[in-house]
Amino acid sequence: MPINVTLDVMLARRKMKSKELAERIGITEQNLSLLKSGKVKGVRFETLAAICRALDCQPGDLLEYLPEDDA
Repeated sequence: MPINVTLDVMLARRKMKSKELAERIGITEQNLSLLKSGKVKGVRFETLAAICRALDCQPGDLLEYLPEDDA
């Protein structure tokens, strides 16, 4: 998939554990883990906003576009 989730990078920068973030934003650690690994097909804007609020960042700090090779 051309969208890469860089949530774990931002967690490391903020020195925050996944468990703490999950508690702050009100989702399960399992769902946060699925999001971090990129195994989800989508994320609600409400959840994305809560993550950005908790980590004091922008959505672009959590997601990046990686073009797929045409080869």
